Amino acid sequence: MGKDKLWRFSEIKRFPNVTEAPFSETFPQKGKWKKEIFKNDNPIVLELGCGKGEYAVGLGKMFPEKNFLGVDIKGNRIYIGAKEALEKNMRNVQFLRTRIDFIENFFDKDEIDEIWLTFSDPQPKKPRKRLTSPLFIGRYRKFLKKNGLIHVKTDSDVLFEYTEEQIKNEDYRCHALTWDLYGSFQDQISNEEKEIFKIKTHYEALFASKGSVIKYCCFEI
Repeated sequence: MGKDKLWRFSEIKRFPNVTEAPFSETFPQKGKWKKEIFKNDNPIVLELGCGKGEYAVGLGKMFPEKNFLGVDIKGNRIYIGAKEALEKNMRNVQFLRTRIDFIENFFDKDEIDEIWLTFSDPQPKKPRKRLTSPLFIGRYRKFLKKNGLIHVKTDSDVLFEYTEEQIKNEDYRCHALTWDLYGSFQDQISNEEKEIFKIKTHYEALFASKGSVIKYCCFEI
């Protein structure tokens, strides 16, 4: 591991907006995120597999009346978003360093209002590990509020086709679905939604620069 990564790992241990958690069923803040971490009663939105936290920070700027929590295992990436949030005194943005495989251990029933899956690993050979698979949807059900939304933004045809199949097969309520987010779909959405989609992750910028078409869907489970 490079010196820069090691330094970032040590730095986030001191950041007040980063929680590093063991993969435990006895997480002490479970059910207490609003009271003990965010210290308000506002809705909580998760960005799972947040990387550098572009969406957690970007949405946090747009919606100060909501709380945003970026979740990822890679501390050297979390460092970037957490540092920006600290520098801008964004009290509604926090980060959790853990594996998403254990995500249901950290939240209580109805504790989360919304989920963003931004450029998740498409897991081409392991469908069960895709973040829209029945395995993961079952985990989200344990803490996502009724009528809570799941947003998926990806460049992957494999992941998006799979997600579209899951929506149909499981009879999820689909609010929006497009295979070309920045095409004619832009004429169907509000100005606020257009501003949200201007937020781009590192991977989106990278894939778009290579000509990839960005897909998006939003659904309830």
